[in-house]
Amino acid sequence: MSYLAVEQLSINFGGLRAVDNVTFGLQEGRIHGLIGPNGAGKTTTFNCITGFYRPSSGAIRFRDQDITRLSSDQIARRGIARTFQNVQLFRTMSALDNVLVAKHSAMRTGVIAEALALPFVRKQERLMREQARAILAFLQLEHV
Repeated sequence: MSYLAVEQLSINFGGLRAVDNVTFGLQEGRIHGLIGPNGAGKTTTFNCITGFYRPSSGAIRFRDQDITRLSSDQIARRGIARTFQNVQLFRTMSALDNVLVAKHSAMRTGVIAEALALPFVRKQERLMREQARAILAFLQLEHV
């Protein structure tokens, strides 16, 4: 069983078939790469996997669950996300705050709970801050 399985994935943009019947599987704990010339469909494939695009046909399975039709935020909550080639930090914010922006999608709160600063919200914020500090320590960026 693949950790992530892409099965006969195709996507069309109008009359153009950008990805045609792509199939591959990724194993947990291994590093994989997807290579090809410009215009071969690598980014389009990633956009389908992460929910930015809806494939025309095929299936995407993560941990043996079909994620093909899920929204990008639902897919991100399962642990699949992408970065963009033009990575841009918020220059006026610390490295810790930049990491916390990324961690925000893992928060399990609502607008009202946040506005009222309920105890479970404060607890989650403390946990996210601890995790962000651990990431910065791992990357040796605590001083930034």
